[in-house]
Amino acid sequence: MSRRKTERLLSLVVCLLSARRYLTASQIRDAVPGYPDSFDAFKRMFERDKDELRELGIPLETGMNAGGEDEPGYRISQQAYELPDIRLEPDEAAVLGLAARVWRRAELAGAAEGALLKLRAAGIDAEDMTQPGIEPRLQTGEAAFGPLWEAVRDRRPVSFEYLAPGRSSPQRRQLEPWGVVNRRGRWYVVGHDRDRGEQRVFRLSRVLGQVQLTGPAGSVTVPPGTDVRAAVRDWDHTDAPPPEICKLRIRSGGAYGLRRHAVSTKPDAEPGWDLVEVPFSDIGWSAEHIASFGADVVVLEPVDLREAVIGRLKGALA
Repeated sequence: MSRRKTERLLSLVVCLLSARRYLTASQIRDAVPGYPDSFDAFKRMFERDKDELRELGIPLETGMNAGGEDEPGYRISQQAYELPDIRLEPDEAAVLGLAARVWRRAELAGAAEGALLKLRAAGIDAEDMTQPGIEPRLQTGEAAFGPLWEAVRDRRPVSFEYLAPGRSSPQRRQLEPWGVVNRRGRWYVVGHDRDRGEQRVFRLSRVLGQVQLTGPAGSVTVPPGTDVRAAVRDWDHTDAPPPEICKLRIRSGGAYGLRRHAVSTKPDAEPGWDLVEVPFSDIGWSAEHIASFGADVVVLEPVDLREAVIGRLKGALA
């Protein structure tokens, strides 16, 4: 966010917090610096600012003042704006800081940073309380993650093209999403399939093209007692293809995240290295995972996995 925009939003919040009545758009334009002279341009910018404040959790209210005014106005209730004292135990603050670090390079990085900022404003520095040396990462490379996560958050139905296993062409699916879940490094969305009239699970990597929002916010209801994680776990047992075996050369003492899944390990002819066989079923996710170990791992077989890892390493180098 630019400095100019930050200053404008801060001035808008202060103005609406200090007002004892609803302020019209014209009054806000005159009172808050940073808005353009053109009224049409002001309206467009003001609409974006209102949306941004609401996304930040600021309770922006719309209403009419007593006295017969025709134009609606805006204000921020101090009672709704102020938060109660936040009291966290050290281990609770550490968990929150760790969760923010998980999302730092993913779709929810902005939300994670915003949460930490609010905790710091309350006198709690959650990030400094995390355990040193722990650098978790939760990746969201699928393009469908962002819009599906927003649809779950806002309770909005969606539609998308989905290429199911064993099919040569995608099908259009109409879904009321209940939750987005990560399992074994893959992302899934769970919800009510309108066309089939039942609960379904979809892997995000098989969603093709753009996800379309097809209904208003609040129009999706999650059934009481729904456990989306259990739904994905049960579905994954039947959907997962039989694993293949990849052959890796791993530096001695390294890549324990791969070694713990190994079905075979033996010393390599080259000193300082081991030959390790590891099962895998998804080339895309496995290539990302193996590439994260850098120079400590070399893929020997299969060729397509080796090329996928090399491609990701070259991309990181570029």
